[in-house]
Amino acid sequence: MKINGSHLVALAILAGIGGWIFTGTLIQGGQVNPDAKTIAEREESRTTEAFRVRVTDLQPSQRQEQLEIRGRTKANAVVSVRAETGGTVEQRPVSKGQMVKTGDLLCVLDDGVRGTSLAQAEAQLVQAQADFDANQRLLERGFTTQSRMRQLRAALDAAKAAVASARQEISRTEVRATAAGMVQAPFAEVGDNLAPGGVCVTLLQADPMLFTGQVSERNVNDVKEGMVATVELVGQRRVEGKISYISPVADANTRTFNMEISIPNADRSILDGLTAEAQIELQPTQAYQVEPSWLTLADDGKIGVRAVGAGNQVEFHPVTILEQGPETLWVSGLKPNLKVITLGQNFVVQGATVQPVTAAEMEALEKAKAAEQAARQTENNSEGSKS
Repeated sequence: MKINGSHLVALAILAGIGGWIFTGTLIQGGQVNPDAKTIAEREESRTTEAFRVRVTDLQPSQRQEQLEIRGRTKANAVVSVRAETGGTVEQRPVSKGQMVKTGDLLCVLDDGVRGTSLAQAEAQLVQAQADFDANQRLLERGFTTQSRMRQLRAALDAAKAAVASARQEISRTEVRATAAGMVQAPFAEVGDNLAPGGVCVTLLQADPMLFTGQVSERNVNDVKEGMVATVELVGQRRVEGKISYISPVADANTRTFNMEISIPNADRSILDGLTAEAQIELQPTQAYQVEPSWLTLADDGKIGVRAVGAGNQVEFHPVTILEQGPETLWVSGLKPNLKVITLGQNFVVQGATVQPVTAAEMEALEKAKAAEQAARQTENNSEGSKS
């Protein structure tokens, strides 16, 4: 194969282009640019220059957490007023829904043989008193003994006790309220035959009303008796109350703790058994507010943030997500004044040396770079026009 002149020219041009690419010498308008760096020099400076990342100084904030508990309303107490003796109900002077006070008459039972028993006991008392008085006069004259007087004294005391017992039995025919409350079923009707212990009337104590719910074992240490809570009832009605009871024992099946909130209910407008939801404002805690884009994953799968530590070296800090919002997250596990990488965290690894800049510094650098490129372009255009 013969090499002609065109082949030699092509080889010469190819060698010139290769030399120019290797040296990186830039010729503008017929003049060599002495400030231009070769490709090898540019690559060397690029490898020795630290990767630039954007950082922000992270500070903790007070986070107000709200605990929500679902439950229902419950009467403070349901009292069953029972008869202490048996008998037929002759009167029930109260009706369903009526408010009663302690001591109010609820039911009246028939006397039965109680009146006869009282009359008999009173007659025996009169006889015992007469025997005692007569022997007392005989004792003064010396015609009886102290032993006889002790027997008569015992008989007199027994007669008095029998009268008191008969009167008390008659008083039990009037069943009175042992607590204040609202009359509700079950209750006895006139004509019902009540045995001892039978229910005369049931009283509902609805002031205060209680909200009952369950607190998880994760949050039980965050709530205390006396803390204020807001209870939202059916129909979006909101009332305030205070935590009155927290069970010291967890439910064996759900591992939750029963809790009660006491709600004032003087007008009895809050009914028993309503579905409700309670919101409890917990004590503020320190947490960190971050953007979701700042988070990254470590090699072991832990979620966290990358930050710049001593010597501008990259560090990984795992976090625990406390609350997730539409634009920001509340996390814990970090420390104050941490320089968190907000841009470029996915292009660096732990232990790498970086160049941290703030958002303002990065914006200034980008503006300066843009201005430099614009000036260089203007200079190139000017020299090109001269050539």
